[in-house]
Amino acid sequence: MIDHTPKDEELRLYLGNAFDIVGERVQKDFKTISRRVVEETIEIKVRNHKKEAVEIQIYEHPWRWSEWEIVKFSANFEKVDQSTIKFPVKIGKDEEKVVTYTIRYSW
Repeated sequence: MIDHTPKDEELRLYLGNAFDIVGERVQKDFKTISRRVVEETIEIKVRNHKKEAVEIQIYEHPWRWSEWEIVKFSANFEKVDQSTIKFPVKIGKDEEKVVTYTIRYSW
């Protein structure tokens, strides 16, 4: 029980690191489309070394500019707010999943 938590509100607790779930993030492509538009492709690999399946949340924070849109993606995502994207991913035991997305920034 945690005091001072409003009913039906989300609460985040940091409980430590999961050493048996590993992730790697790489920029695979970057190109200038015009003077005011650039695109960047990101690849995220996540490996589950646990003995059971897990569901994780991959959070990304577009930082190049405030105007952006996801133009290609390999996994469903949610735009949480202006500076946060969330990819919910289910990974089986001893499995690897790859999430790629291309984001277009314009200004």
